[in-house]
Amino acid sequence: AGFIKSPLSQKRLTQDSVELYCEAIGNPIPEIQWWFEGNEPNETCAQLWDGARQDRVKINATYNLHSTSTIYIANLTSDDSGTYECRASNDPDRNHLSKSPKVKWIRSQANVFVIERPDIQTLVTVSAGKLIFTCNMSAPYSVIEGHEWMHGDKVLCKDEKSDAFTSYTIEGKAEEHSGVYECIYKTNPVIKGQMNVSVPPQVVAYKKSEHGNEGDTGVLTCKNPSFPPVSSWIWYKNGQEVSDAIVNASGRYIIKSNGNKTELRIFKLNIEEDTGDYHCNATNSVGHGSATVNLRVRSRLAALWPFLGIVAEVLVLVTIIFIYEKRRKPDEVLD
Repeated sequence: AGFIKSPLSQKRLTQDSVELYCEAIGNPIPEIQWWFEGNEPNETCAQLWDGARQDRVKINATYNLHSTSTIYIANLTSDDSGTYECRASNDPDRNHLSKSPKVKWIRSQANVFVIERPDIQTLVTVSAGKLIFTCNMSAPYSVIEGHEWMHGDKVLCKDEKSDAFTSYTIEGKAEEHSGVYECIYKTNPVIKGQMNVSVPPQVVAYKKSEHGNEGDTGVLTCKNPSFPPVSSWIWYKNGQEVSDAIVNASGRYIIKSNGNKTELRIFKLNIEEDTGDYHCNATNSVGHGSATVNLRVRSRLAALWPFLGIVAEVLVLVTIIFIYEKRRKPDEVLD
């Protein structure tokens, strides 16, 4: 057996997670095991199993053309610092209780250093139409080589300053800039502070006015672009009370809601029953929000009027041509 890929040493902060990867090849396909030896003087090497350390350890292994194994450790503590060893062997007697294996286990090691997470004081201030974000990291911390501010996956700004304090300012209201913001310290390992700008749902209708033909299916859509996500959606019609809220059990209605988007489908549209204003009401952990969609249902004959108009125009044109030709040649007998 031999290693194709060996685990790599890593630095992590407490409460973070770490993942180590190992890959071995041989004939027959070798077995892979994970072992750990802590930094304490009297600590011995012990095998790690899936579900160890109060289910913080997850081990996933595959044996196909060769062997691969990944160990994942969540919510790291200082006790997780130490040497992690990937062992591989394809000796038939490798796990025998009395026989000694003919071939020794091959080993590859990686060190995991778990550093105590520094405290970061975060603050969001709303003042004079501005949002001011600040982060201040307390000692101890490693060398800071710069900062980075992010909103979701978008990088807002970068610098190369070594200060423990950093700030970022946005022009506008909180309702326009809700979401998750991060201040990132360029250290080893990277240290992050997080702030949430939370507002009630800022619900908008995909279309404020929808049209449908009688007998067809109407589709009304609302979405919420703000943070936090919507926890529940309810549809109403023409300002009806909560007890009269539209539900899936109504027969002709199907409501599909997925996080920040909801869709109301109305089957077999009826001019008298379905025409009107529909209200999509959203609720999240901060409050409520709603939007209105006006639905207009047209008669099926209404869709035929353009076609009938074209037919009428053609008939008029043919009649005019026929009369003109007849007057131009009055003595000519038509076949």
